[in-house]
Amino acid sequence: MIDVEDLIALVRNYNPRTNADLIRRAYAYGKQMHEGQFRKSGEPYFTHPVAVAAILTEQRLDDATIVTALLHDTIEDTRSTYTEVAQFFGEDVAELVDGVTKLTNLQLSSTQSQQAENFRKLFMAMSKDLRVILVKLADRLHNMRTIKSMKPEKQAQKARETMEIFAPLAGRMGMQWMREELEDLAFRVLNPDARNSIIRRFITLQREAGDVVHKISADLRLELERVQIEADVYGRAKKPYSIWRKMQEKDLAFSRLSDIYGFRVICGSVPDCYRILGVIHQRWRAVPGRFKDYISQPKTNGYRSIHTTVSGRDGKRVEVQIRTRDMHEVAEAGVAAHWSYKEGVRAVNPFAVDPANWISSITERFDEGDHNEFLEHVKMEMYSDQVFCFTPKGDVVQLPRGATPLDYAYAIHTRIGNSCVSAKVDGIRVPLWTRLKNGQSVEIITAEGQRPQSSWIDIVTTGRAKAAIRKSLREEDRGRFVKLGQELARAAFDHIGKRSSDKALRTAAKMLGLADEMDLLARLGSAEVTARRVVELLYPELALQRTDEVDALRPVVGLSDDQSFRRAGCCQPVPGERIVGITYRGQGVVVHAIDCPALEEFEEQPGRWVDLHWHSGRHAAVHTVSLELTISNASGVLGRICTVIGEQKANISDLRFTDRKPDYYRVIVDVDLRDVEHLHMVMTALEAETDVAQILRHRDLSRKPATRAQE
Repeated sequence: MIDVEDLIALVRNYNPRTNADLIRRAYAYGKQMHEGQFRKSGEPYFTHPVAVAAILTEQRLDDATIVTALLHDTIEDTRSTYTEVAQFFGEDVAELVDGVTKLTNLQLSSTQSQQAENFRKLFMAMSKDLRVILVKLADRLHNMRTIKSMKPEKQAQKARETMEIFAPLAGRMGMQWMREELEDLAFRVLNPDARNSIIRRFITLQREAGDVVHKISADLRLELERVQIEADVYGRAKKPYSIWRKMQEKDLAFSRLSDIYGFRVICGSVPDCYRILGVIHQRWRAVPGRFKDYISQPKTNGYRSIHTTVSGRDGKRVEVQIRTRDMHEVAEAGVAAHWSYKEGVRAVNPFAVDPANWISSITERFDEGDHNEFLEHVKMEMYSDQVFCFTPKGDVVQLPRGATPLDYAYAIHTRIGNSCVSAKVDGIRVPLWTRLKNGQSVEIITAEGQRPQSSWIDIVTTGRAKAAIRKSLREEDRGRFVKLGQELARAAFDHIGKRSSDKALRTAAKMLGLADEMDLLARLGSAEVTARRVVELLYPELALQRTDEVDALRPVVGLSDDQSFRRAGCCQPVPGERIVGITYRGQGVVVHAIDCPALEEFEEQPGRWVDLHWHSGRHAAVHTVSLELTISNASGVLGRICTVIGEQKANISDLRFTDRKPDYYRVIVDVDLRDVEHLHMVMTALEAETDVAQILRHRDLSRKPATRAQE
């Protein structure tokens, strides 16, 4: 559990003027009130409010919100009262704690009529002070992170509520990072087999294709350096739930997904955003229909950015988001940007939309009649990336934003989609490419003998519609596509001096999850699979590989030639993480991660700080990181854990047990890694193992360097 001084230090990082005494008193009061209470995991209950407060410090929130987090369960679960909280901590905090208590008591996943009324109460609490929902979202996030200790049926109930209510609400509040984590944590409970399957496929893909994120990030940085644009480039693989949802929406197998990697380019100004867009489109081919300008047309939650999808390295589709640093702060913080502090001053971000406007537009409908109509309106607002249309009989059809009448027709039934000739929207005949809006009534007109046309592929948005159209076109033109596919395969194999044999094609078809070589040839001819992709699958050694290795002896930039350096043992920074150097007499420069708590004691010694960053390129796997694992006490578990780490091409340099119980072990494993992406790969692979209950990055402040003053 984080102690009170560490919590205050987290707040001081962004608000040096924090009321430390108020936080100390709230910490002591909460600890006293929860004395003798324990969580399902056996931990003292007060560890939960402290963890919620720590989550809120990541969003740089004000003292009142941090104190509310420490006290948010006192009125509900202890002998504390509203009057007592108001007396000790003020009316502002008491109102916030009372608001969170009322939200906790709402059963948001109850029956339809109860749910409508509880949603009214939810939005009433939010309309009074939006900080209430920020605390509640942080509370739910920590509960989901520690949900394994609950009974299975309770886990499922909380996970469904999180997926249906809290994750979309976090998204509507502009807190996309929290929405993604909540969705993925709920997905782990609701469909663990699907999640683990996606993680294993990701691991296999990374083993076959190499470090794709690093390569593409390096390509982007190189292009920006050529035109002298200063910008930060970040890349990552998308979350398992995001990938699974895309597979469901587009009805695609994992092997056929394209843009499973996302990249962000963060720059200094709006003109630079558009210059960067031009650079990217000049270097790589843009994917039609995948460009969105949310700078000129921001989302309703204040989100601004440029999104484009391009065919990047080796033809892989990647999504690139381009935004300024101010826009990035809003994208990360959402409504929390309205209460965030920086250097002791409340931050005012010019791009943030006032969330009160959305809440007031909802609360205006409170007295307009039917509960179910209100609930329907709220859910439409929360699921702002969806479109809800009505059949002539009044049934609701849910579609992604941007969907057309053709998507609607295929959502009803494939037969209706295939035979569609025209559509009426709100009684008026419209072209099939019309974009549908929330609440519209759609009627599909069909005709016997009608067949899907190839142009429909560019009209529809949903994976179901695209898959049905492609299937119909394949069946109609299969013979022609097979013949064309044979020619494409022959030419591609001839180019590398190989023969396009039936056996080779069958092997490639199996690797792509296709039925046989004829299915592969048909897809080659219809341009669903490229001949280059087939060749790369069968002969990966022929693909170009980047060999820009970084010198392991000098992996950081910013040191003078005579300065020695070493990584701090307390935080163990790895390439890809932000770093800073601290000079020590007789010890050279010690490299710390920028968020290392040990740096706090050097705030008054700016002369000892050295600005450093890692060399770009491929680093050697020599950077040791300590991982703390809680694993089942069963035969063969430790061996499997070591095998998983070895499969990620990571070396175990030390292993020590810290706790032994009849049913589990706690063990610290020292692993030699290349960079932060390599660390992520290892931790993700271990997390997918059923015998691993928990995995954390172990940081030991007792290993920080001696603090002898430098003369």
